[in-house]
Amino acid sequence: MEVNQAKQEHLLALKGDLFGRLMKEDPSTIKGAEALMLGEMLTLPQNFGNIFLGETFSSYISVHNDSTQEVKDILVKADLQTSSQRLNLSASNNAVTELKPESCIDDVIHHEVKEIGTHILVCAVSYTTQAGEKLYFRKFFKFQVLKPLDVKTKFYNAESDLSSVTDEVFLEAQIQNITTSPMFMEKVSLEPSMMYNVTELNTVETGDEGTSTFGKMSYLQPMDTRQYLYCLKPKSEFAEKAGVIKGVTVIGKLDIVWKTNLGEKGRLQTSQLQRMAPGYGDVRLSLEMIPDTVNLEEPFDITCKITNCSERTMDLVLEMCNTRSIHWCGVSGRQLGKVSPSASLSLPLKLLSSVQGLQSISGLRLTDTFLKRTYEYDDIAQVCVVCPYMSRES
Repeated sequence: MEVNQAKQEHLLALKGDLFGRLMKEDPSTIKGAEALMLGEMLTLPQNFGNIFLGETFSSYISVHNDSTQEVKDILVKADLQTSSQRLNLSASNNAVTELKPESCIDDVIHHEVKEIGTHILVCAVSYTTQAGEKLYFRKFFKFQVLKPLDVKTKFYNAESDLSSVTDEVFLEAQIQNITTSPMFMEKVSLEPSMMYNVTELNTVETGDEGTSTFGKMSYLQPMDTRQYLYCLKPKSEFAEKAGVIKGVTVIGKLDIVWKTNLGEKGRLQTSQLQRMAPGYGDVRLSLEMIPDTVNLEEPFDITCKITNCSERTMDLVLEMCNTRSIHWCGVSGRQLGKVSPSASLSLPLKLLSSVQGLQSISGLRLTDTFLKRTYEYDDIAQVCVVCPYMSRES
């Protein structure tokens, strides 16, 4: 008897420890007061609850013969009426031959909710009595479909050391839980369009595995917001064509999967996200090579890339204008030749700086002789100019 009592006390202690751990891990409990009340994760809902956009609505339908007579040709039909359409959810439209007293017809229906607002489940039953009389009745069940998440997106053009703007795009997605219960965020991914490759920036590499920046418990509390970051790079076949990525471009769409209190799964996909690509004008000038640090009054080399972003052939002339600190070496006004649409040419240049410190490279001018149009390029990049005769200690 004493041994059995000791085992029972040990089992009760284990159960108490397990319950305590579950309460501490429940994100809906108050930290430090887990023992005062049950969290939402450990209690069953007391009413029908809310249905959220992206979740699967499931309903168990049972038609029971309460009479003492057998009925025939029973047809059960379940429709879901939304603000824009009426959907038939019945698994079968065939009538049941007979239904004996105290017997029932059971059916389970499912529907992925894709509209917000009032939904009405209409259950209609028709049957024939033994006297041959055809009877019919309907029942209505109304419920609301609410919006579970608020999604906002922002685009940022990447900045490079060699050019003020590159073709890389950063997408920030802000996702807010606007329900009254915690959510487990199972997946938030970006499906890029055919023009881009995507890199997720929401994990920290630790050894062979990546750790989520949001921690081990991927819960989103009510009204909390989480920010996801993605980097998109144009595929090589599109990056080489200057005229392709301009104007309004399609980036891709977000795919969000979550679970609520009792494990109900929901999924939402945004519409195609679009952004306005930065305008480069007819001619784009970028830097392919430039040193970080140069010596005062010593010539150094840079390499420019000139791309024709227009839809016509251009005949370009290069002019180099000196500034207060930057002096170009070479002949100004030289012909660069004809550049076809979407074509590029590499242009090595030499220059020097007469002033120390962080200097901005400016003063390049390109003139299209066909249209007599001049394109000015200032503040192309910055370079650190140091005096080689001064020691670093001084």
